[in-house]
Amino acid sequence: MSLSHRLQVPAACLLAATLILRPGAAPAAAPTEGMTTEQLVLRLRAAIDNLKTLRCTVHAQERLGAKYTQANSTMKLGYAPLRIFLRNKKGVEVLWVTGQNDGDAWVYPNSFPYVTLSLDPNGTLMRRSQHHSVLDAGYGMIADILRGSAQRPDRSYERSFRYAGDTVVAGRPCYQLRSDFPKFRYVSYTAGKGETVAQVADRFGCGEYRIMEQNGVAADAPIPTGKVLHVPNSYGSRTLICVDKKLYLPLLIRAEDDKGLFEEFKFLDVVANQPIPTLEFTKDFKDYNL
Repeated sequence: MSLSHRLQVPAACLLAATLILRPGAAPAAAPTEGMTTEQLVLRLRAAIDNLKTLRCTVHAQERLGAKYTQANSTMKLGYAPLRIFLRNKKGVEVLWVTGQNDGDAWVYPNSFPYVTLSLDPNGTLMRRSQHHSVLDAGYGMIADILRGSAQRPDRSYERSFRYAGDTVVAGRPCYQLRSDFPKFRYVSYTAGKGETVAQVADRFGCGEYRIMEQNGVAADAPIPTGKVLHVPNSYGSRTLICVDKKLYLPLLIRAEDDKGLFEEFKFLDVVANQPIPTLEFTKDFKDYNL
């Protein structure tokens, strides 16, 4: 599967933003009377935790090295158990279902030889040139960032989020939840025995991609014991989450770090907790090429 046909998927993950909104998000208005940071964070986390199904379109922008990639994908998710279907504008399709296909994703690359592949969602092929695993699709990582990790004793980044007034994204009224974290920097960390990229990312709350990019390590293998890593001490220097006032789900997530924009995800046509037929999470569904 060529790089040009890999599915660029946000996970949904995670993530964050700037003080300056891109076109499509209106200038900040005065805070809604009575809304507090604690209330907004609790309602956002509850909305994510209570998701049963999710449909949406995701516009993603991610920095890879010195360049930015853009991708548009449609997404369907079911929860408990987790089921994921994604299709991007290039016709690449990905299906992953808990307990099926030996843990691999079915991937239709929409390129020669036009056959469906079984690939590890955290393997080199699927993680190359992407910030997030397909298993991070949706909003779970955002809740994890706000909640913080049990391995992370310093919660200053999580505590830096503040309700910052109201705005409009794609015509929908939103609350702004914003973090300004000028202490963002890279620090040295020595990997322990058998430690993985995911475990280090959880310890620092920084996401996996920059650890892999900076240190030449893979998501699907233990890091050599004693290897000194260059690791971000948080997810970003500026983070913005625009939360839909009715759904309490994010419509815009934007993150900056020491190099400027790291990533931005815009969620459109969000439909939450409306039944999705089980057949739509199978290879045999008539609308798929899998």
